[in-house]
Amino acid sequence: MTRFASFEERERRHGGSALVTGTEVHPQAGGASCVVTTDSESPRLLRQNSHVQSIELRTYVFIDSLQPQLAAYMGSVSQGFLPIPGDACLWMEVSPGMAVHRVTDIALKASNVRLGQMVVERAFGSMALYHRDQSTVLHSGDVVLEAIGSSIEQRSPADVSWTEVIRAITPDHAVLINRQNRRGSMIEAGMSMFILETEPAGYVLIAANEAEKSSNITLVDVKAVGAFGRLTLAGREGDVEEAAAAAMRAIESVNRRSAFR
Repeated sequence: MTRFASFEERERRHGGSALVTGTEVHPQAGGASCVVTTDSESPRLLRQNSHVQSIELRTYVFIDSLQPQLAAYMGSVSQGFLPIPGDACLWMEVSPGMAVHRVTDIALKASNVRLGQMVVERAFGSMALYHRDQSTVLHSGDVVLEAIGSSIEQRSPADVSWTEVIRAITPDHAVLINRQNRRGSMIEAGMSMFILETEPAGYVLIAANEAEKSSNITLVDVKAVGAFGRLTLAGREGDVEEAAAAAMRAIESVNRRSAFR
């Protein structure tokens, strides 16, 4: 009988289940491992498991390779480990907000992922995980989904609240946008601008990443927390239209995966 095994010894338990708490027993004859508790622990663990199973998955966004501008922008708002271009990223949003602490704990104990950001709001909680290896990030995501009894198909679909391309932006408009958004790049007068608003908020991240992959644009603002997510990017008219189409394709791919929710 051993108390919590090292991460290397228990990245995945037999059968794929995640050990959240308790004592793990490894039988002599190769039977299934199990978790045992004392009588005094049982009621507490039942309550804890009930709370974990009641967590609602709002957003699950896996980004295979962070593009340079998005990685730099996320680093400018990160409270934890900074992402670098090429990192894989997992963004999860759950409800209620305080549940993000439990979800974060499960994810970090499942693999070597680094915690870049954790935001706790009243209704929703969000976290960002990074690692150079995509499989490491995906493994932590799988363990979290299993622990909360959910799946990618059960995440909330992406609702596009607003989308628009504004061409040849005026100098006054450009100055005001630049004063409001100090973490991204600046927009210049004469550029075209694409704006996108989604609910839940986290889906703007995959839209921004795919837009940056598709064409030569300037990332002005990406807000992935709160009731709505907002993306602003700018560039030459043709580049912006191409980036806008890529962003909308990313949103459509999210909704295809969530169609049977």
